[in-house]
Amino acid sequence: MDLSLETSLKFGVQTICRRTEPAVGPWAPDTEDARRLIRLVDDLGYDSMWVGDHVAFTIPILDSITQLAWACGQSERLTFGTGIYLLPLRHPTPVAKMISTLDHLCGGRLIFGVGVGGEFPDEFAACGIPVKERGARLNEGIAVLRKLWNGGEVENNGKFYPFPNVELLPTPRQKGGPPIWCGGRSDGALTRAGALCDGYISYVVTPEMFKNAMEKISLAAEEAGRDVGEYGTGHLLFLRIDDSHEKALDAATEALSVRYAMDFRRPAEKYCALGSPADIATKIDAFKSVGVRHFVLDFVGPYEQRDQQIERFAQEVRPLLGLD
Repeated sequence: MDLSLETSLKFGVQTICRRTEPAVGPWAPDTEDARRLIRLVDDLGYDSMWVGDHVAFTIPILDSITQLAWACGQSERLTFGTGIYLLPLRHPTPVAKMISTLDHLCGGRLIFGVGVGGEFPDEFAACGIPVKERGARLNEGIAVLRKLWNGGEVENNGKFYPFPNVELLPTPRQKGGPPIWCGGRSDGALTRAGALCDGYISYVVTPEMFKNAMEKISLAAEEAGRDVGEYGTGHLLFLRIDDSHEKALDAATEALSVRYAMDFRRPAEKYCALGSPADIATKIDAFKSVGVRHFVLDFVGPYEQRDQQIERFAQEVRPLLGLD
C-alpha cells in the first residue's frame, strides 16, 4: 500500500520561546523576543512553528500547550504544532479538552504530534506513570482523543482510562480533531503511526532510515484496513549554515551536547544538516526523495545568531530547492 503524500514542501521552525544555547545559565522566558521571532518567521514565508514537550528536561522548557495557546494569537497564517507531545504523561480526557480549545484558538491551524518519550524516566516517575506502560497508554490515549473529538456521548472501557458516558463540547474546529502525527523509531511506534495516526514525524534519522520507516508505516496502515487519505510526513532536522562543514559541526556539537547532556558530535555528524546553503539543500533533497514533506527546522548554534540562520535559510537555501 502506497500512502498518498502531499506534493509540496513545507518548512517550519522549532522552538518559540528561545533559550540561550549553549544553555548553561539561568533562563527567563522573554515573550517580546518570542513575539519578534514569530513575526520574523511569518514575514519570511515559513509555514509553521513547533514546540517540544517535557515535564522535566535537562534544560528549562515551557509547557507546550500553554505556549502554543499564547503563540497562535501572534499570527493569522502560521500552522502550529507539537513536536512532540508526551501524551502518556497525562490523562487523555483533559488533553482532549485542551487540544480542542487550542484548535479553535489556532483557527484550525494545528497539528498534534504525539509520542512516548522515555529517555528521561524520572519525569515519568514524577507523574506517577510506569515508563514501561507508555506505549500502551499512548495507543489507548489516541483512541480516547478520537472518541471525544468526534462528538456525542462516548464511553471508554480501556485498561488505563475507563470512564462512563461523557460528551466533550465544543468539539475541535477541525472535523474529528486536528491531525495526529506520531513520532518514534521503534517498530511499535511505526505500527502506531500507520494503524492509528494521520502522519509521522521523525527525529534523529537518516534518509534511508526514514524510507524504511515509511515502508513499515504503509504496511501497518494496510494491515489495519485504513483508508488514510493524504498522510502527513514530517522530519525534525537539526540545521546549521556556516562557512564550512567543520565549523557548522562544531557549533551544532556544542549546542546539542549541552541540550542532551551527552557528547553529541557523532550524532550531529550523522543526523544534522551542516555546512553551506548547497549542503543544506542537498540534505533536504535527500529527505524529500524518500517522502518527507514538512521539515521542522531546529536552527542550532549561538542564541544571538538564530535570527540570522532563519533568514539565511529563507534567502539562500529555499531558492536552491526549486520551490518557486
